[in-house]
Amino acid sequence: MNIIVAFLPIILPFIFLVLLKMSARLGMTITFLIVLLSAFFVWDMDIVVLGASILQGLHKAFGILIILFGAIFMMNILKKNGAVDRINHGFNALTTDMRLQAILIAFLFGAIIEGVAGFGTPAVVVAPLMVALGFSPIAAATLALVSNSVPVPFAAVGTPIQIGLGNIDTTAEFFNQVGAYITSVDFLSGLFMPTIVVFMLLTFFSKNTTKKDYLEIVPWTLFIGLLYTSIAFVTLRVLGYEFVTIVSSITTLVLATLSIKYKILIPKHAWINAKQEVEEIAHSDMSLVRAWLPYGIVILLLIVSRIIPGVKTFFKTFIDLSYNTILGVDGVSSSLELLYSPGFILIVSAILAVFIQRASTKNIKDAGLISFNTVKGAALALIPTLALVQIFSNSGINLSDIDSMPIYLATFLGERLNGIWIFLAPFVGELGSFITGSATVSTLTFSPVQYQIAQQYALNPELILGLQVLGGAAGNMICVHNVVSVSTVVNTVGQEGTIIKKTIIPAILYGLLAGLAAFILF
Repeated sequence: MNIIVAFLPIILPFIFLVLLKMSARLGMTITFLIVLLSAFFVWDMDIVVLGASILQGLHKAFGILIILFGAIFMMNILKKNGAVDRINHGFNALTTDMRLQAILIAFLFGAIIEGVAGFGTPAVVVAPLMVALGFSPIAAATLALVSNSVPVPFAAVGTPIQIGLGNIDTTAEFFNQVGAYITSVDFLSGLFMPTIVVFMLLTFFSKNTTKKDYLEIVPWTLFIGLLYTSIAFVTLRVLGYEFVTIVSSITTLVLATLSIKYKILIPKHAWINAKQEVEEIAHSDMSLVRAWLPYGIVILLLIVSRIIPGVKTFFKTFIDLSYNTILGVDGVSSSLELLYSPGFILIVSAILAVFIQRASTKNIKDAGLISFNTVKGAALALIPTLALVQIFSNSGINLSDIDSMPIYLATFLGERLNGIWIFLAPFVGELGSFITGSATVSTLTFSPVQYQIAQQYALNPELILGLQVLGGAAGNMICVHNVVSVSTVVNTVGQEGTIIKKTIIPAILYGLLAGLAAFILF
């Protein structure tokens, strides 16, 4: 019975959202109620711990909603200022080929945002930009989620490694050892992700696609994948794990732009078969620099608030809305440093954009009202999802001294499947992210089990932990609250199951490639 209950948070969302095509709001509410009752009657969790977990989920949902509001607010203000039209002019002047645009925006610009923010921010920032360029909302959501994978293991200053593996070891040498395995494995798994992103665009969101449409873009997408993984490999060994994502993403974006400008490896004819009708882009006298400057401010504020010690301390402590020892239960807490939140930085940057772009201050009020109304609907799906996650994570606090559901799951699998664990380790990471919505939390939760299995069965601990982190990154594509968040910003609420049905394919493929690469290389 315990193993069935432990699997419920994984199986039920798939059944309700993917198979039965329920909205996330309904499907996750039903899942939450079933898991709540199972945790009480089967896992013997005390009602106070369950109540604390629900409040913890509510608090964490609020933190995510701030990020969501910030991303939507930024996009609405830039639209009203005319900056989005100017940005679109810039992209179209560089290339109208949607295959190239998908990589530039979803994969590379999204990677930059991941490198300075993380926590699901990239997809909600880049997906609206893609919609404005003519990508269908569901295509934009899907491609943004799939792209937010390869950059994730090192994310914002190495958070998934530094925090996620902090319960195993805390030395920079250990973190860099694990990172070295990640960047080596990614020569096979990460190398192909730009190609997979483009193939998804061609396969799922276009009609009358020819073999030529696929084949002619492969040299360029493989070139981009090789550039990113090679730069990551070198950066890890020269600068360390904290700088991998930000250095790799910016450098690759610059080189990708130059390759398009000078027509290196790109197809002769632009592919626009998936383009939807959008409003004709209005002429704008705004300079491209001024149009992009608010995003530059976002990146600058994120870097400064995370790199400079004194500034970081101020941002983390000045307005601390964290909720600690909820209902008196030790270990059940939720942090929210308001100024440190990417959402707050997006809001500040959006307000500054009005003055930088010499627009009407009325845009702030108008964009705020539109954004608030958009986010309200997302709250109804995020709250039960995050409450469910916290019950799952806190299930080790029970009256019968049973291991937590995640530990029980991983141990159950490890005892039976240790012979092929090198192939399964990434999928444990994916399951963790699917449920918790975070590569960092997935690694924090499952790394002790992965480490224990590696030692017990004479596997390479650093390699197995690297596969855990890679799997956690791939799980970003399918985790429910990321899907809910991006659906909210592109107005595909109710289609979360359809999105997961598409993103689960590259998520599984990424896990398989990571396991295969580890098997071949090590």
